[in-house]
Amino acid sequence: MITFFKLLSVWPLWLLHGLGWSLGWLVFAASGVYRQRFLANARQAGLGWRQWLGAVGASGQLVAELPRLWLGPAVAIEWDGQEHVQAALNKQQGVVFLSPHLGCFEITAQAYAQVFGQTGKPMTVLFRPPRQAWVRALVEQSRQRPGLLTAPTTLSGVKQMIKALKKGESVGLLPDQVPPQGMGVMVPFFGRDAYTMTLSVRLLQQTGASVLLAWGERLSWGRGYRVHVQAMPAPLPEDLKEAVSAINQAMQTLVMQCPSQYLWGYARYKQARETA
Repeated sequence: MITFFKLLSVWPLWLLHGLGWSLGWLVFAASGVYRQRFLANARQAGLGWRQWLGAVGASGQLVAELPRLWLGPAVAIEWDGQEHVQAALNKQQGVVFLSPHLGCFEITAQAYAQVFGQTGKPMTVLFRPPRQAWVRALVEQSRQRPGLLTAPTTLSGVKQMIKALKKGESVGLLPDQVPPQGMGVMVPFFGRDAYTMTLSVRLLQQTGASVLLAWGERLSWGRGYRVHVQAMPAPLPEDLKEAVSAINQAMQTLVMQCPSQYLWGYARYKQARETA
């Protein structure tokens, strides 16, 4: 399988995205459970079919582009809001990047590593090790690169991120990912209560780090990606649950900037996992 990944990694991005588009529609047509969850989540957000239709193929593109991003030549990356990153780093208090399951979230960390991470301010991204040994080895090898580190979803990983922030470095999280049991609270996400991680807020409260919102837009016809970065619209409340709710609201705002690239098939409203 690793050999197959290496073979795909040299394909042009437009061809991988075309393959992924077909894969996304194939899964949507073949899996009733996935399709029902996808449509239910899109309806929960109040979307019409024109808004969510593109996300069917985009979910497959998310998978198909991984060999190129992990093992292949560099791809073209544009920035929108790069000045927010430099301003936050200049404060020397660490930066917490929050990204929803929108567009290509792999590219946001890679883009940061290329521009900022190799100048003494690396980014540490939270990552859940896959169960399969070969996948775990591939992911760890691919994500550990100059300016980019990984932290497992364990207590040691949390300590690693706190240490990084206290050194003025950056960390990256997907706050719309369902956390393990005991590590979240129930707050609304598109009008429905969802078990949401508290880790992002706790990191900010413990370290005084800055917070930025980021997502990687997948450009058409394999032209590469555009990384969007913006500040939180308002300071987070001191109350933990209210702060988590504010982050969910911020994630909703990002998603609605490009709903055709959100992962609507993700089981956002599932029960909390018992273990990390």
